[in-house]
Amino acid sequence: MEVCKSTDISLREFGCEQNLLSRPDGSASFIQGDTSVLAGMYGPAEVKVSKEIYDRATLEVLIQPKVGLPSVRERSQEQCVRETCEASLLSFLHPRSSLTLILQVVHNDGSLLSCLLNAACMALMDAGLPMSCLFCGVTCAINSDGQIITDPTVAQEKESRAILTFAIDSTDHKVLMSSTQGSFSVYELQQCIAVCQKASEKIFLFYRDSVQRRYSKTL
Repeated sequence: MEVCKSTDISLREFGCEQNLLSRPDGSASFIQGDTSVLAGMYGPAEVKVSKEIYDRATLEVLIQPKVGLPSVRERSQEQCVRETCEASLLSFLHPRSSLTLILQVVHNDGSLLSCLLNAACMALMDAGLPMSCLFCGVTCAINSDGQIITDPTVAQEKESRAILTFAIDSTDHKVLMSSTQGSFSVYELQQCIAVCQKASEKIFLFYRDSVQRRYSKTL
């Protein structure tokens, strides 16, 4: 579906740094505007017998809020991130092993789930884990006028009647995961998917530039 011409696909400024933590096997920080997430990837490692899966790796995702203990919201976000990672990881190459992804929310100024997904992907890349494709998260909001806003801030999210986040793959721009809240029509849903697929191109371009800059420094 084509994006409506009146829709402005604008994303806040990105920032990323990989391999900034010494203990994890892969780590990354990802910044979208004032939203910031730190990710650490551990594994493949030995897995508990109770969690062992004989034909693939066991992936566990833990999200730590900025303050306090994880709530139902964090548990829901963990499931979204885990399902996205499982869709792209070639986990059958590491059977009977454990993969643990820890995401720390540093600051939340909107579009948090998409920032969590982007930080997770960069941490998986830094860990050198085999993947069938990269993925990114894009959040959009529908305001009271029916206008679609990409990468909304907290203030914009509060004023919107619907918030939708999609995980998009890098090969065919397919939707790997969706998380929605609020009310919207089928047409608005299709428009949001088209907008997020278009916006994902900018994020994958940032991925490429970020990795190129990192390895050009190390060579």
